[in-house]
Formats: sequence, C-alpha cells, structure tokens
Amino acid sequence: MNLEIERKFIVVGEPPLENGVVMVQGYLCHDPVRTVRVRKEGARAVITIKSATVGISRAEYEYEIPLEDVEELLNLAVSPVVRKTRYYYHLGEHTWEIDVFGGENKGLIVAEIELSSENEEFEKPDWVGDEVSHDRRYANSSLAQRPYSEW
Repeated sequence: MNLEIERKFIVVGEPPLENGVVMVQGYLCHDPVRTVRVRKEGARAVITIKSATVGISRAEYEYEIPLEDVEELLNLAVSPVVRKTRYYYHLGEHTWEIDVFGGENKGLIVAEIELSSENEEFEKPDWVGDEVSHDRRYANSSLAQRPYSEW
C-alpha cells in the first residue's frame, strides 16, 4: 500500500515562488471514505485515488494517464474544478509544496510537507504559519465543494 503522510500549513509570509506548475484538478468522487481525482499538472496528467484520512495519513495511489484524456475526465467532475499553481521549496531533507490557489479559492496559499512517519521531525520556514492538517475545509476536495471565497 502507498501511504501518504502529509501536514498542511497556512502561508503567512513571503514564500519563494519560482518555476510554478499550473494545476487544474477535478473530483470524480469525494465522500468520507475515498476521493478519486484527475489532475492536469503542466504537460502531465494523473488520476489519484485516496482513502479516508486517519490522523495525517491515508492510502494514496497515483497513475499517469494520457494528457488527451484529462480534459474529458475533468468534464466529468462532480464539483467545480480547483485551480492552483504549485511551487516547490527544498529545505533540509524535505520538499515543501506551496499551493497558490486561483478561481473561487483565490487568496488562499497553503504549504504542505510529506513525511515518512507521523512523528518525523522537519524544519519549518519562517513563512509557514498555523497548521491546518486536521481542518477539512483546507482539503482540496473540500475546496472544490465549498471554495475559500465562501467562507
């Protein structure tokens, strides 16, 4: 099983935003037990299946799909698509993913870090603020259903 262990934080300062990748993602299924997402990320397309989150961990399976299929699959999304630009910042042994949201989620900027275990130590850059890992409003699948602009 592929296990994703991820912590998510609000960005409060000025993160380094260089060489971003534009992403558009739509959910074919999102319920308390699972999500199925398709995403166009630059010139690449993927489908991702995730289980329910327990703590900050969940099963995750991701597979590349033909780029020509992603637009058709995005049209099958059960809620509006989520638009964002992702930037990567390397610090120590970890890579931070900084998501700057657009569309109905404009104004929201979060930073995520994937870990090997829930107790793994990591460095926090000074532009990382409060942790929101357990606040479901910040999950991308939730942002598709209830965008940041409606909070």
